[in-house]
Amino acid sequence: MIYKQLHPVFWPGWLIIALAWCVTRLPLKIQFWLGRVLGTLAYRFGGSRLSITRTNIGLCFPELSAAEQDQLVREIFISTGIGTLETALAWLRPVNAYSHRMEITGLELLESAQRAGNGVLLVGAHFATLDIAGALLASVCELDAMYRKNKNPQIELIMSRGRKRSYQQVIERKDTRQILRRLKQGATIWYGADQDYGRKHSVFVPFFGVEAASITATTRLANFNDSAVLFFSHYRNPGNQTWVLNISKVEGYPGENTTEDARKINSIIEREIRKHPEQYLWLHRRFKTRPEGESGLYGAAARPSRTR
Repeated sequence: MIYKQLHPVFWPGWLIIALAWCVTRLPLKIQFWLGRVLGTLAYRFGGSRLSITRTNIGLCFPELSAAEQDQLVREIFISTGIGTLETALAWLRPVNAYSHRMEITGLELLESAQRAGNGVLLVGAHFATLDIAGALLASVCELDAMYRKNKNPQIELIMSRGRKRSYQQVIERKDTRQILRRLKQGATIWYGADQDYGRKHSVFVPFFGVEAASITATTRLANFNDSAVLFFSHYRNPGNQTWVLNISKVEGYPGENTTEDARKINSIIEREIRKHPEQYLWLHRRFKTRPEGESGLYGAAARPSRTR
């Protein structure tokens, strides 16, 4: 309950949220500048997240020199800093005022799939612009979103309220029954297919040439109601503070083989990441689950190297 969060122990968190609310009322140019500052500070004091990011970049971009990898890691943290303020913007302020700052391609594909009435699985990935792009898309079409409940009760409260303002429904990612129910009702559901959820419901297929535990639930959901499957990607143009949203077809999906389906989704995600690699959330441990007999990749070494 919200009244419990009025206890003094929560006051520092509310102060940060109040500050974020004020920042979202500033001109976008200033917000982006503040995001760069936040990202630069996070890069300098990144701790384990800096180590994880360096590991991921070393694994996925071995063709880059050490200096080029370092530069990319720095750009990732800056992009994530801007993305943090974009997230605050999506949660704390209606995004309609920024509709003129978005460019959408492929919206007709989504509208056509929605008219078919079998539901739409809008597959995506965790780009830094995820929350602002999702809210912008939801401002022009009906959209549900899946999410993972936050352990911090204050963030959970602000996040759920902000997302419920934008989306038709917000579904916890483990609530499979509600996902299936909404597809049966013809809803469009954003579904992130790029994170490591462990070995049980995954197959190992390459992601940037590295074997990665990749979920198979995407195939099962698409097959449930013969739902259309589209891919949603997005990125920011920091120079003029705009966002580009793109919806594209996933050809021949789902197929008869869940492993090949996972391989196809990974290849699409990789293709979209390569357009703006600094705008992907490399701070998470994408390769934490390893095939049998293979040791973990996120150990003491911060800069593993790999040859293709």
